[in-house]
Amino acid sequence: MPAWRATAAVSILLGLFSTLSASSVSKIQGRIGRSQARQTSESSMRMRSRIPYTSRLGQWRKTVVDSPRRGCEMFSAIAPEPTPEMSNTVFEVRKPSTSQGEGKLGVLMLNLGGPETLEDVEPFLYNLFADPDIIRLPPILKGLQPVLAKFLSSSRAPKSKEAYSSIGGGSPLRKITEQQAAALEDALRERGQDAKVYVGMRYWKPFTEDSLEQIKKDGIKQLVILPLYPQFSISTSGSSLRLLAEIFKSDDSLKDLQHTVIPSWYQRPGYVRAMGDLIEKELEKFGERSGKAEIFFSAHGVPKSYVEEAFDPYQDEMEHCVQLIMRELKNRGVMNHHTLAYQSRVGPVEWLQPYTEDAIQELAAEGVDDLLVVPISFVNEHIETLEEIDMEYREVAEEAGISNWGRVPALNSYPGFIEDLASAVLEAKPYIGSIGAVSNAESLVPGGDVNELMTMYDNSVEKPMVVWEPRWGWNKDAETINGRIAMLALLILALLQ
Repeated sequence: MPAWRATAAVSILLGLFSTLSASSVSKIQGRIGRSQARQTSESSMRMRSRIPYTSRLGQWRKTVVDSPRRGCEMFSAIAPEPTPEMSNTVFEVRKPSTSQGEGKLGVLMLNLGGPETLEDVEPFLYNLFADPDIIRLPPILKGLQPVLAKFLSSSRAPKSKEAYSSIGGGSPLRKITEQQAAALEDALRERGQDAKVYVGMRYWKPFTEDSLEQIKKDGIKQLVILPLYPQFSISTSGSSLRLLAEIFKSDDSLKDLQHTVIPSWYQRPGYVRAMGDLIEKELEKFGERSGKAEIFFSAHGVPKSYVEEAFDPYQDEMEHCVQLIMRELKNRGVMNHHTLAYQSRVGPVEWLQPYTEDAIQELAAEGVDDLLVVPISFVNEHIETLEEIDMEYREVAEEAGISNWGRVPALNSYPGFIEDLASAVLEAKPYIGSIGAVSNAESLVPGGDVNELMTMYDNSVEKPMVVWEPRWGWNKDAETINGRIAMLALLILALLQ
């Protein structure tokens, strides 16, 4: 296929699956709003037009609370709105139960994965784009996912190889994640818990499937599943958990594996303190100008449709996370101004805003000369911190006139962070094999297994999400459907010629 036709086909395809009329979005919001009590957010960052944080999550919570297993909240790891007293709160947690059987505890750390050599780049990208939670096609076009993934991976591979070459020829993500796993094992052992920590990557080696095979060989009977994403998103934790759910359903030998999931943990006091430690340490490098430095949180972006159409809690959790970290810093006497922006946007569709590059330029135009960048989505150094932030965005800042640049390192194996992960694992242990065994008031981790968690999410999305209701005459719904039919026809023509 000629390059121009392939490019046109992809552009049409992306436009097709990203189109949603304004009336349909309003309809979705109205249905959610009628079923859940509207609550006004106090956060100035939150968009007034979006469904409130607590209302959206209420779809998951209500289903569980009204079920026979009352009290189990699948996403209870998501903390309430912050209050001035929250930073002084002592969170009481139940000690790990000793009545769940003997044997070594397994911990499965989930991460994205990354190419270790330049030859790995294109197949890694294919795995990424072939994931329906990354590129969300409508059901009618699901069969084109491999074709689209092949085109995108081959077209983006040369540029991606240049980026990986600039940081040494491959991603350090696997090495750092395995170091974190070893450190977590040591931390658990020091607390008297015999545990084996496994690493499962979504898009590269060691693949999650391979890690589960090793878990079976080792005879692990109890497993805590720990995604290394502080904030939940359907494109990160959700994708990894959906894969696990599919494997658990298809592999009879895993049916006896008791497990529980920690879907997000950004609100944990230990994590917040660790982030505060690293930010405070980097601010000191600005010397006398430390109080004037803008604390710039750069989070990985997602398409806006994930939040507005699929009700992904990611943006709300991210904004809440930043609030908690800034409150921690304020309690330490750090009064700096801060900004939250979103990086890594690709494709023609709209992503969460403000975009990192735009926000940097706007701050420079406002006279900001000191910038401390905080990679808030990431707990490992990888391509998006070492190349995108350290090289691309630093160049944007310098060209815009910002002369004092600093960047907070990723948490990696920072002792305070590893200790908090160990606490999270031990707090999660009572949930294994006993749904809702501990109430939300007693722990910051949720109960439930991966299948029920993903079913809960899918049900919360599918039931209220009515994209189109037939109405006669000329209206927005008819306009949207006609537009999609036209783009589908153009796509077919571009592919056949």
